[in-house]
Amino acid sequence: MTQKTSRRGFIGTTAALGTAFWVAPRSFAKPGRSALQGLTAACVGVGGKGDSDCSHISDQDVEIVGICDVDRRTLAKKGKEFTKAAQFTDFREMLDKLGDKVDIVTVSTPDHTHAAAAIKAMKMKKHVYCQKPMTWSIREARMMREVAAEMGVVTQMGNQGTSEDGLREAVEVIRSGAIGDVAEIHVWTNRPIWPQGVGRPPGEDPIPDYLDWDSWIGPAAMRPYKEGIYHSFKWRGWADFGTGALGDMACHTTNMPVMALELWDPIAVTAVKNPGIFENETYPGSSTLVFEFPERNGNVACKFYWYDGGNLPPEDLTAQLPEGFRKRIDKQRKGDPNLTSAALIVGSKGMLLSENDYGAQYTLLPEPDFKGFKKPAQSLPRIPFKGGTDERQKWEFVQSCRGEYEPGTMSNFGYAGRLTETILVGNLAVRAGEGQRIEWDAKNLVSTNLPDLNKYVAREYREGWTL
Repeated sequence: MTQKTSRRGFIGTTAALGTAFWVAPRSFAKPGRSALQGLTAACVGVGGKGDSDCSHISDQDVEIVGICDVDRRTLAKKGKEFTKAAQFTDFREMLDKLGDKVDIVTVSTPDHTHAAAAIKAMKMKKHVYCQKPMTWSIREARMMREVAAEMGVVTQMGNQGTSEDGLREAVEVIRSGAIGDVAEIHVWTNRPIWPQGVGRPPGEDPIPDYLDWDSWIGPAAMRPYKEGIYHSFKWRGWADFGTGALGDMACHTTNMPVMALELWDPIAVTAVKNPGIFENETYPGSSTLVFEFPERNGNVACKFYWYDGGNLPPEDLTAQLPEGFRKRIDKQRKGDPNLTSAALIVGSKGMLLSENDYGAQYTLLPEPDFKGFKKPAQSLPRIPFKGGTDERQKWEFVQSCRGEYEPGTMSNFGYAGRLTETILVGNLAVRAGEGQRIEWDAKNLVSTNLPDLNKYVAREYREGWTL
């Protein structure tokens, strides 16, 4: 940059659209209110993760001018923290009414409303921070990154591990060739920790006076309210609203190997263990998937294995892990309810193991072979802000919105959109049935051999909620 951008200057997110790895986005300047006025934000969803998202944005010297939540109890509680913020239960009304008073919009809602809120905000030239997974559907993820590029706004997906120095270092280690050519990646998770593999309960209950049920349903098909079934946390397992264990955790746990190995655009996905979508309502209690990737920019063809619900990689692989972690896995195989999570990247010269869900810590294996290992030269930026993982990512985002952080956001929608597209193809495999290989045309977002699945790439939006 030859000069500093204005207060509403921002970092574009177009670079990651056309590249297979993260690079610093280009810089832009945009006219706006006086720099003395500071940044303002409106927060969509202020309960659960949205509670901290809203507060952490505020901690970066951003004024919260609007808060929105479908649960009026949650809204009232957050309103005590931000007494001057206008309150809404419908984000469409909030954005329409606040308009130019808002610079930043955070979206921390159930997966099925991410795109509707974020795309509306971006089309209004708002910078957007959106929780993971970026979207409910594959088509929405493509749209989100296209709209972000078109509007030139700053964006960030909430896979906060991206802000960790350890993740960025692990990416550099893998890219350096330290573990050789990688033909296998194994990622497993302790999710789901909410109900899956269940059908829709019969009947309906009265809608509580504190809940805006119509806004909670949003773009999905309307269904009867049932107490304690969907709102507030159990929505993750329902196929109309959440994306299951894969959508919940893979944007965290696969983030590091995806970034390191350019795991975009699989050519096929198979659910090798798969009870299937239960009664077309909820994701299965457990599954094992395998994604196939061709050669990519110097990376050899590889397979990525995903395990959830207690499923694990083969014993010949886990037997090579450090003793303490291996003992935990052995207990899990014998029925211990304390499930493990990890990412294991298998190369021709060794392996890299991360027992951290964010990929923020790693071990090179076999450990004797890497004694005295010299880390490669730094090639990715490090966030200078000192604080917790979540706070660091919010600093990166807000400073990029101000035009005061040259590298820009790493998990911008150009990058995060590709990550989300890749991950959500796995849920098509869950719908296909056990052992059914889906051949995938990533450019056109279609299955070429199982066209009946293509109706799940996008959804028909309820009237009033179209993008």
